[in-house]
Amino acid sequence: MSPATIRDVAKHAGVGVGTVSRVLNDSPSVREVTRQRVRQAIADLDYSPSPTARRLSLGKTLTIAAIVPFFTRPSYVERLRGVEMIIADSQYDLILFNVETPEMRDQYFRDVPRRDRVDGLMIMSLSPTDEDVDRFLRSGVPTVLIDAHHPRLSRATVDDVAGGRLATQHLIDLGHRRIGYVSDALKNPFHFVSSHNRYTGYRQALEEAGLPFQADYHQQGEHGLHQAREMALALLRMPEAPTAIFAASDTQAMGVLEAARTLGLSVPQDLSVVGYDDIEIAEYLGLTTMHQRLFESGQEAVRLLLNAIDDPSA
Repeated sequence: MSPATIRDVAKHAGVGVGTVSRVLNDSPSVREVTRQRVRQAIADLDYSPSPTARRLSLGKTLTIAAIVPFFTRPSYVERLRGVEMIIADSQYDLILFNVETPEMRDQYFRDVPRRDRVDGLMIMSLSPTDEDVDRFLRSGVPTVLIDAHHPRLSRATVDDVAGGRLATQHLIDLGHRRIGYVSDALKNPFHFVSSHNRYTGYRQALEEAGLPFQADYHQQGEHGLHQAREMALALLRMPEAPTAIFAASDTQAMGVLEAARTLGLSVPQDLSVVGYDDIEIAEYLGLTTMHQRLFESGQEAVRLLLNAIDDPSA
């Protein structure tokens, strides 16, 4: 038996094809009694509209793109969970573009924002240049940033400077005066700014407490648990080692905990550790961490984007 067509639905409901199309597109111009009759016909015939035809009728791709660096990292996964929760209740499909090199970032920034490809674009943790933003705006594709910054684009962000200051202040309040900081490289080809902003907050808290900043107490390098372990070992093997370490992410904080175990140090008796992000595993590790509204920031970004798609002039 052949699948039902839109004409079959129209005949079954006793209406025109145009009325069925308006019901499928949620047009408010259809009377409620007629709408219910069409929906019943759709159910009776198990009709499924062609995605291609639906896109053509709406003049949209019904697709949203997200450009995300290293999207298997826990904090990105949590943000994407928030994105997906809102997308799942919409008419849009989500396409992910994973960025692992600066060249891939530049390619996606150039090729993805096209009206024949996507209706909206989200960019996570990759702050675009003025030239990039000019291109996005010329494309006419609404664009929203998550954990990234540009004054001409809507964004869902947190105050990482304040977060870094609060994390460091917590350690100062515990009585620590030698506090290390383990982070991603502050200057990096992806222009990530979160580690740098948290570093700024770290420096501010030390200054406000009258504590001298010691450059050798800051270890920076490639993101990862094992890399953070090596950086923490370098700190903890110093003649006058830090008694506390603030890590710019929970993943790096786990590396610090590994280093402490390697050296036979007990946490928090011998060493205090604070992470950042509050990913799910932090609770099971008993890790003190700065809570970030990762899930909620993903949700907020999608809401901003859907509003921009529905009302480009807003």
